Amino acid sequence: MSELAVSEPEQISSFALEAVEVSQTPIERFEEYLLSRGLRKTEQRRFLVEQVFSHHEHFDADQLIDQLPRKGEENYVSRPTVYRTLKEFVDAGLLRRFELNGRSVYEHDYGYPEHDHFYCVKCHALTEFQSERITQLRDEIAREHRFRVRSHRLIIQGVCHDCSSRRNQRRRQDLV
Repeated sequence: MSELAVSEPEQISSFALEAVEVSQTPIERFEEYLLSRGLRKTEQRRFLVEQVFSHHEHFDADQLIDQLPRKGEENYVSRPTVYRTLKEFVDAGLLRRFELNGRSVYEHDYGYPEHDHFYCVKCHALTEFQSERITQLRDEIAREHRFRVRSHRLIIQGVCHDCSSRRNQRRRQDLV
């Protein structure tokens, strides 16, 4: 864990955020969503829920498609179906979608705690963290403006420690 460099250091967790307890599995929640919209439960949709929720990572549609079976293989899902189903996952509250460098990136929303991100502009690493102080400040500012917060998204862009270290090593070598 790293520390936030402010007057009163606060521990912020940046790895393995704790899951939030939920009453339904992602598949059950999605099937409930489909039923409420009069949409069919298909094996392709079920397979995509299983794929997306089998591990936690940020991804875009192309990365998901690359992990799926190819045409002619069992459980093949077409590109249009993947895009349409990702939109449905967002609408159902299973995933959150945000723009990063001109592309749509998805992350788990259902059963996952509210959190923020550090984004390294060099290596493109996206690191999750939670900060109670950011949440408190957000709520304080919202009260001042008589605003009711539903959620927030904070992505802090900069250069990660590894990229900074590599850059400094190159500079020292240039001086020799």
